[in-house]
Amino acid sequence: MTRTPEDEVLHRIDNGVAWITLNRPEAMNAITWDQRERVIALLAEASADPGVRAVVVTATGKGFCAGADLRGGGTPAGERVAGDVARMIRLGAQRLITAVLDCEKPVLAAVNGTAAGIGAHLALACDLVIAAEPARFIEVFVRRGLVPDGGGAYLLPRLVGPQKAKELMFFGDAVPAVEAERLGLVNRVVPAEELEATARAWAERLAQGPTRALAMTKQLVNASLDGDRAAALAAEATAQEINMTTADANEGVASFVERRTPKYLGR
Repeated sequence: MTRTPEDEVLHRIDNGVAWITLNRPEAMNAITWDQRERVIALLAEASADPGVRAVVVTATGKGFCAGADLRGGGTPAGERVAGDVARMIRLGAQRLITAVLDCEKPVLAAVNGTAAGIGAHLALACDLVIAAEPARFIEVFVRRGLVPDGGGAYLLPRLVGPQKAKELMFFGDAVPAVEAERLGLVNRVVPAEELEATARAWAERLAQGPTRALAMTKQLVNASLDGDRAAALAAEATAQEINMTTADANEGVASFVERRTPKYLGR
C-alpha cells in the first residue's frame, strides 16, 4: 500500500495548537523530500491561520528524526555539476530550518527519541524543546565525513557557545537528554510517558497567550543574535509600537488596571 505525505506527516489542530507529527517510525523518521515539503507548508499555514496559536513538532516510534533520507526523492538524476549540492541544501534542509525560525507562532519540539543530523537541527530551531529521557542529540555529519548543514553551525554556537559547538560537531558523540538539558539545548527532560502531556500543557499555555506579542518577541530574540545593540533596541521599540495596536495588548493593560485575569484572543 502506497503511503502519502499526509500519512507520513500527521497533522491536527486541537485547542489552538497545530500538531505536526513525523510518522515513519520504521525509518526512525529520517525525513524524505515529500515530508520536508509538507512540514514547511504546514508551518506556513500555521503562521497564516488565526486559529492556530502554537505549534508542536514531534514524531512517532523510538526516533524523533534520524536525519535526511536521501532515498526519499527530490534529488536530481544524472551527472552532478558544481553548484548542485549547495542548491540542494539551500532549497532543502535550510528551507526547513528557516520555516521553523520564521514561523509566526511559537514552535515547541517534543523530542521522543534520537534526533540526528538535520533531525537535531529541526528540534534545536524550535523555540522551546522538551525531550523524553531516552532522547539523544547527535551531530552525525562528521561520522560521514560531511560538514554540518541545515543551519547547524548557525544554531549550535548560539545555544552552547563556539567551543562546545565545535566539540559536538568535531566528535559527533551522542548527547543524552539530561546532558542536553544541562548544556542548554533542551528546556525540560521528562519521562517518556509524560512527553505528550507535558508538550500539550506547554503548547496550550502558549496558545492562550497574546499571540502577536509572542510572534514579535520571537522575532526580536532571533534577530538580536545577528545584529548590534542599536538595531536591537530600535527593533524592540518598533515592535512595541506595533504591538500596542493589538486587541490583546489593550486587554492585557485593561486586565491589569481592573485586577483580573486577561483573556487573550490572539489578535
